[in-house]
Amino acid sequence: MSELKTNKISTNDQNNVAIDNALNLKSYTTAQRDALTSVAGDMIYNSDDAKVQVYTGSAWEDLGGLSLIEIDYVVVAGGGGAAFGYTGGGGAGGLLSSVSQSGGTSNTPLPKKYFIPSTNYRISVGGGGAGSSNSSGYGSTRGTSSFLEYDTAVGGGNTFGNNAGYGHFGGSGGGDNYNGNPVENNDGIANQGNSGGPPQTQASSGRGGASGGGGAGASGQQAPNQDNGGNGGVGVYCNILTTTQATAASVGEVSGSDVYFSGGGGGSIGVNSTGSPGSGGLGGGSDGVKGAANATNATANTGGGGGGTGTGTGANGGSGVVIIKYPDTYTMTGGTGLTIHTPSSPPSGYTLKVFTAGTGTVSWS
Repeated sequence: MSELKTNKISTNDQNNVAIDNALNLKSYTTAQRDALTSVAGDMIYNSDDAKVQVYTGSAWEDLGGLSLIEIDYVVVAGGGGAAFGYTGGGGAGGLLSSVSQSGGTSNTPLPKKYFIPSTNYRISVGGGGAGSSNSSGYGSTRGTSSFLEYDTAVGGGNTFGNNAGYGHFGGSGGGDNYNGNPVENNDGIANQGNSGGPPQTQASSGRGGASGGGGAGASGQQAPNQDNGGNGGVGVYCNILTTTQATAASVGEVSGSDVYFSGGGGGSIGVNSTGSPGSGGLGGGSDGVKGAANATNATANTGGGGGGTGTGTGANGGSGVVIIKYPDTYTMTGGTGLTIHTPSSPPSGYTLKVFTAGTGTVSWS
């Protein structure tokens, strides 16, 4: 039996009831609300959702205002490719996240997104930039951007080789080669990634170390000398997925209990160099190689940058990924043109979706 208690009730000239103090509805959590024996017209304040709700006789509905769906996300763009000709590593794809990031120089988490039910929202997953064996040292491409409606993660910077070689800007920048005369900056984009490594100026016949591409967690390492390449910048871990879920979806690079994204590619060394090429950054970046060897492509669905090569073929950047988490009281529909994976064992009360390719629209009801 409901009970109304008040110290003072009065009427005004229009015979409306006036109460001196604010009306305070009984507060319940969602679990407490669902345990009630309710009838149509019952009204409560839901402290979990911070909304006034009314029971229709079959379901609880928000009273007034606009019901919005709160979404957490990680958006990773494709990593940059590396070219032929003593090249630096490709830059990692830019990374945007509403969940905390660690493992390098962490970026600031962005606000959660709030979507309107029964409204279409666009999602796109960027591809990795292509590597190159072009004899002039050109032809590698920048990674493709990924986006979740209005927020865009920018593709990783690619690299150009030979005597005019340099790293290009992007989500993270590509690494410079050994010539010491970059044509343009190889910066990353603020709150998405970091710059590629600067050039070192030592070089002799068949020798020359190139610098690493930038990662989401750190800048690419400058090549220390003509015999050694610079390492790619480390990515960051965004544990929106567990390591088991990431492995099942084939996304990110698992290290210990964490899932990393957006590591930079390693820089190359020349055929006569006596040291070691640079290693790819944790988060899918691939290693640089020596001389005429062909570099191994960066890992797909990580946003990692491709590794550089002396006179072989530079590596492709890794493709990107979009991951979202939303309340399981909603059902997602649409997605034509997108490759979608639904991880098992999501956090209680939530659904996870992993998008690994394509462009399309989705909505919730």
